[in-house]
Amino acid sequence: MIVDLPRTTTSAVSRKLVKLRNDVGAVALGRVLTLIIVAEETNAANEAIEAANDASRQHPCRIVALVSGAKVGASRLDAQIRVGGDAGASEVIVLRTHGALVAHGNSVVVPLLLPDSPVVAWWPKSAPPDVSASAIGQMAQRRITDAAEVSQPHKELQRRADSYQPGDTDLAWTRITLWRGLLAAALDQAPYEPVIAATVTGASDSPSVDLMAGWLAEALRCPVTRERTKAGTGLTSVRLERRSGNIEIIRPHGSVATMAQPGQPVRRVTLGRRELAECLADELRRLDPDEIYEETLTKGLARLAGNTKKTTPSPPRKAGSPS
Repeated sequence: MIVDLPRTTTSAVSRKLVKLRNDVGAVALGRVLTLIIVAEETNAANEAIEAANDASRQHPCRIVALVSGAKVGASRLDAQIRVGGDAGASEVIVLRTHGALVAHGNSVVVPLLLPDSPVVAWWPKSAPPDVSASAIGQMAQRRITDAAEVSQPHKELQRRADSYQPGDTDLAWTRITLWRGLLAAALDQAPYEPVIAATVTGASDSPSVDLMAGWLAEALRCPVTRERTKAGTGLTSVRLERRSGNIEIIRPHGSVATMAQPGQPVRRVTLGRRELAECLADELRRLDPDEIYEETLTKGLARLAGNTKKTTPSPPRKAGSPS
């Protein structure tokens, strides 16, 4: 069910929520958090709401989408309430601000926060330079950005590093969770040798490639080289060099990768590119600061200075083949 409330107030929105709950059984109980989506355009907000609806099946929540309209003209608030089949396992409140009200979105959101529940803020596209200092960021325990959605993702990571505060995270980091899990599991097996060098290969426009390289540099304290491929290819391979042989994960395309380790047969592993809803659900699973992300962002990236080279596209190697 979708209910439009043009030229309304937050008080009227709250009353309508209560009425819906009483009349049609729209559930507002059992919500574990409030997710605030901050967007500057309707299309971006709708895409984010759809992903949040899917994620809410694991984390029931109240979704408040704050969409900025034109800053000129009279102040106005248009609202929309989505419940039932149009809201997944959540309830969605879309708030479109106009005029001077655009600069006071936090005042519009506050009356609609769930009482005594955590607040997570998400900027699906562009975000303030310092999200923790923004009006919305100050009321949130977790603040989610996405460096892959801006025009200069590598500079965006540097901005996030310069302004980092506990509770900040980025979906570019979440997208490499499966890769990190496979590499960590491989290093937990014999012969337990130190890694003497690492190479991370991936798209020139992918901040996830930078974060993977930074994570390895900080965790392993070894030289890490980034090899750039053409834009849009994502993260394609990671090679860890040890004296007894290399550990390699190669995913040239698709959702299946090959993994090679010394003394073991080459195996195929499912390693598809993660959907937006899956990444968001991962981030909603934890409300404490991500210390590994902090170290990667603020220390690991700094270890990579000068260790980048461009590569020309070539047929992908098979895992375990000579370099």
